[in-house]
Amino acid sequence: MHIIIIFTAMNLKLTKPIIFFDIEATGVDPAKDRIVEFSYLKVYPNGMEETKTVRINPEMPMPAEAYAIHGISDEDLKDCPTFKNVAKQIAADIQGCDVAGYNSNKFDIPILVEEFLRVDIDIHMREQNCVDVQNIFHKKEQRTLSAAYRFYCDAELIGAHGAEADTRATYEVLKAQLDRYPDLENNVKYLAEFSTMRKFVDYAGRLVFNEKDEVVVNFGKHKGKKLKDVFVSDLGYYDWVQKGDFTLDTKRCFMLVKLGKLGK
Repeated sequence: MHIIIIFTAMNLKLTKPIIFFDIEATGVDPAKDRIVEFSYLKVYPNGMEETKTVRINPEMPMPAEAYAIHGISDEDLKDCPTFKNVAKQIAADIQGCDVAGYNSNKFDIPILVEEFLRVDIDIHMREQNCVDVQNIFHKKEQRTLSAAYRFYCDAELIGAHGAEADTRATYEVLKAQLDRYPDLENNVKYLAEFSTMRKFVDYAGRLVFNEKDEVVVNFGKHKGKKLKDVFVSDLGYYDWVQKGDFTLDTKRCFMLVKLGKLGK
């Protein structure tokens, strides 16, 4: 007698749609680099799935290092729309959804928010549950997406570093993580909190909240100090940040703290 075991991943328990997305870009600096490919898999509470991939002209030459990773060339993008042309549609697709990705809290969300801010669109992603599947993986196993796919799904990831392949793999890995770890709640809000390593104020991680929800500087000579105290002790610090090579989101958060609208 032969026993056949069929692996069936646990389905996510959803109260609203969740968007799994992946971004390819000209580099990894949200302040300087631009998105060249945006791909998402939208999963609805009833199990229906919807996918979309958009190539975007970054309006800058493709660095050789970036091309070596994702294989997208200037020639591939020359006739593609700019982010400004597709921003409203992407924002509409994300609106009302939770979001998930692989290393999304550190890279995909910061660079996406920055692109939106450049065209004067604020999609308020801080109000959404953001599940970072990489952080769950690192807390449990500490490896890469290809290794995660092999480890959890017992398969090789074909087309790694292509946005669509990475997006689908991230979705499959999260479902397999729920199967493997009974202590992980099948709840997007819980998964978002579990996959957050630190409580960042801005997406670039220049500012963080401490245990009292006070905004603390997370870089440079004032690292570890409360931002309000730094504004008092270093009168030129705020202007230095606003004129410096920081993301628009970081500068906005500095402004909100200075105005007393962010943090305790």
